[in-house]
Amino acid sequence: MKITLSDIEFYAYHGVLPQERTVGGWYSMDISVTTENEDATDTDNLSDTINYAEIYDIAKKEMAVPSKLIEHVAGRILRSIHRAFPQVDIATIKLTKKHPPIPGASINATVELSL
Repeated sequence: MKITLSDIEFYAYHGVLPQERTVGGWYSMDISVTTENEDATDTDNLSDTINYAEIYDIAKKEMAVPSKLIEHVAGRILRSIHRAFPQVDIATIKLTKKHPPIPGASINATVELSL
C-alpha cells in the first residue's frame, strides 16, 4: 500500500546564503510512504494504517529547522518518518525550492530522496 501527500507548501528558511536563512522562501513537497500492511482496507481503523496527518506534522517540524541544503532537510524528514512509523518499508520525498537565488534564472530546484 502506498500513501502520498502531494503539493504540500511551506514557507521556510533554508539556503547556503545567509540572506536565504533570514528572508526565507517557498517550498513544496510530495511525500510517499509504502507499507506491506493493508489491514485498514478491511478494518476502516486509523490505527491500522499510517496516519498522514502525522506525516505532515513531521514535515512541518523539520521544515521549521533552518538548513543550508534541501538535501539535508529531506533526509531529516525521511529519517523522522521511519522513526515514527517503523512499518514503513520505503519513504520517498520530493522537495522543491521555489525560485532559488540563481542570477538570470526563474527556476525551481528539486531534490528527490528515498529511504
